[in-house]
Amino acid sequence: MPGELLVADLDMPSSVYGVHGAAGLTRWRSLAGGKGLRGPYEAVEWACVPPGGLSGEHLHSRTEEVYVLLTGEGEALLNGRPQRVRAGELILTGLGATHGLRNVGSEPLSWLTLEVPAPRTVTLARSQRKEITSMQVPAGRATVVDLGRELDVDPRPVLQGPLRRIRMLRVAPGASLDLPGRGFEHTVFVLDGQGSASAQSVTVPVRQGTAVTTSGGEDLRLDADAEGLRVVCASFAIPLQPSEGGDLR
Repeated sequence: MPGELLVADLDMPSSVYGVHGAAGLTRWRSLAGGKGLRGPYEAVEWACVPPGGLSGEHLHSRTEEVYVLLTGEGEALLNGRPQRVRAGELILTGLGATHGLRNVGSEPLSWLTLEVPAPRTVTLARSQRKEITSMQVPAGRATVVDLGRELDVDPRPVLQGPLRRIRMLRVAPGASLDLPGRGFEHTVFVLDGQGSASAQSVTVPVRQGTAVTTSGGEDLRLDADAEGLRVVCASFAIPLQPSEGGDLR
């Protein structure tokens, strides 16, 4: 549908207990999913654990994933090795890697989850003949990147799927920022400030905690109010339709 935006906020998160086998509470909110989008998404989500809380260690045998740390500080367990992490960093987890995350600070630890099927998972799902024997999961990579310092991160080669860029962007007070949609779908999460997001004829207000996701390669425009905007933008590559100069074979 032309001009369609997926819009979500954090006003009514769910309370979930026992995430990935760990005892305790996780506050959770789905921000975007595959329905209505062209890219092979698994999930775009928000999660938050209290001090001492834990998202249990688990293996990624089918998908690859990025945690965008928003608040707090924690200890990540990456392929069995502990590493301290904090807000502003990314945890990249490739196919075949394990990760877990514990809140070791005095404040809530929150993050965005960007999860997509690994390329071989998509290939198998689309094949006419399914393998009935078990497929060995490769030894995957997991690493931490400082998004606050780098500002623009390509998650490859740790990730090999459609997630191409993760950026921290600022829009000056009263200014605008255009995100071209050709070949991409974008998820934008507002860290600070207020303004609006527009895709063709659709315009919605945005503020801290709002997420907007474009569908079908729509262009996205961000307009900042008087205090400006600071956002995280994740960009996913999508196949171009024949009318767009692409080849879907």
